[in-house]
Amino acid sequence: MLGVPLYVVAAAGMVAASLPILAWSAGGVRRRKVVPSEVVSGSIDERQVYLREGPLDRIIVPIARSLGCKVHRITPMGWIESLDRRVRLAGSPDAWPVERALALKLTLGIAGALGAWAWTGNGFKPSELGLTALGGLFGYLLVDLILYSRGSERQKQILKELPDTLDQLTISVEAGLGFDAALQRVASTGSGPLAEELTRVLAEVKVGVPRTEALKHLTDRTDVYELRHFVLALQQAEQFGLPIARVLRIQSGDLRIKRRQRAEEEAMKIPVKIVFPLVFCIFPALFVVLLGPAMIRVARVLL
Repeated sequence: MLGVPLYVVAAAGMVAASLPILAWSAGGVRRRKVVPSEVVSGSIDERQVYLREGPLDRIIVPIARSLGCKVHRITPMGWIESLDRRVRLAGSPDAWPVERALALKLTLGIAGALGAWAWTGNGFKPSELGLTALGGLFGYLLVDLILYSRGSERQKQILKELPDTLDQLTISVEAGLGFDAALQRVASTGSGPLAEELTRVLAEVKVGVPRTEALKHLTDRTDVYELRHFVLALQQAEQFGLPIARVLRIQSGDLRIKRRQRAEEEAMKIPVKIVFPLVFCIFPALFVVLLGPAMIRVARVLL
């Protein structure tokens, strides 16, 4: 191998072998398969159908799925529940099952460790082993960071859409629609994660899930305090027989006040946030422009 150490070749081979698993894990939704003509006509040749699939579907996907299931079995239950919660908060439970996320975490962890080990010089010193461990840890936790970022953005978007959605729901109920019909109208006319979650709530109600339980599932999937408070108010109104329209009107007014307070809070933070760009970026350039010529003249006079 022209002087290349064997462990370098082995590391490169492991990284190359992990790339297909990484591609399968990172691909959220698989491509749609074309239905063969013999399947439509009724005569199915399973061998021909199997051979029409690409190497990724025939070899890599089953291996990666088996790896994900094995990692799922040996992973502590607390870690799996935490990862499943992050996936649900990110809003894509179907495209990102826990097994896929675990396979991606393991693949990135191995690739990060091998990359850090190759970058440090392929040695076995304590410092190099420590950097290798840090690289593996970073690769392993990278999926959690991505899911946390997506979940945080999704919660902010839901919080931003909630006041307008609640106003539309209040107007629909006061106009004479039932709560479920008003919820259906809001979900069908809206767009974004909140409308998707309301559509899922209605789908759960249609299959027989009680409305209270479906709304509880909504709060578990979103983890937005204002939405949780709204759901609790609805449950109390339904329990004590209070008029839904009045509860919706009060909740919408409170949300509008909170939205205005959040806007005022963000506006008050602007002077603090602008201090660092002023001190480190704008003031030095301003001083150079204003005091630079004066300093040059003083230097010429003194020298």
